[in-house]
Amino acid sequence: MNTHALIQKIDAVLPQTQCTRCGYDACLPYAQAIAVDNEAINRCPPGGDAGIQALAALTQQPIQALDPECGVHTAPTVALIDEEHCIGCTLCIQACPVDAIVGANKKMHTVLSDRCTGCDLCLDPCPVDCITMVPGPAVWTVHLANQARDHFNQRQERLAEKHGEATGVAARVLANKPKVSAQADSSTHRAATIADVLARARARRHSS
Repeated sequence: MNTHALIQKIDAVLPQTQCTRCGYDACLPYAQAIAVDNEAINRCPPGGDAGIQALAALTQQPIQALDPECGVHTAPTVALIDEEHCIGCTLCIQACPVDAIVGANKKMHTVLSDRCTGCDLCLDPCPVDCITMVPGPAVWTVHLANQARDHFNQRQERLAEKHGEATGVAARVLANKPKVSAQADSSTHRAATIADVLARARARRHSS
C-alpha cells in the first residue's frame, strides 16, 4: 500500500471530530503523521479503544492503551449555548471547525446540533461561560464522521478563498472574522465597553 492510500485509510478510521486532542490541527494531519512519521496510534480519545484497534490493524502495530495525556474516551456530546447569556462575540463561531454555530456579531448564537462534533473547542474562547457540552448521538457512526469531514473541508476551502489560510491556529481565528469598522472607537473606549458588557453578562449568569 502506498503512503497516500495509507493516509486515506487511516483518515477514514478516525472519527473526524477535528478536536485537536491528538496534538494535531485536525484528523487528516494526525493520519499523515501516523503514516509518514510513525506517530503513535493511541492519541485519539473520541475514537477510543475501537479506533485504536482499527488503526493497529491498518498499520500492523500492536494495540496500545489510549494515551492519557490526550484525554479520555467519552460518549458523544454536542455543544449547547445558553442563549439568554450569549453576548454575540462570535468567538465560538470562529473556533468551530465544522461551522456548527450560527449567529451574527452582537446577536444571539445557537448550535446546529446535527453538525456539532462535540470537539468542545468553543468552550475556552467563550468569555461568559455560556456554553456547555450535553449528551449527543447515542453512537458516533461512520455516516456522522463522513458528514463532519465534509463540513470541515468546506470550511477549510472557504478560509483558503477568503484569507489564503486553510489550516492551523490562524485559520481558526480568521474564520468568519467580522470586519473592523474604520470608524471604530478608540481601543481604550472599546476595551472599557467590552469589559462592561462582560461584567453585566456574568452578573446575570450568577443571579439566575
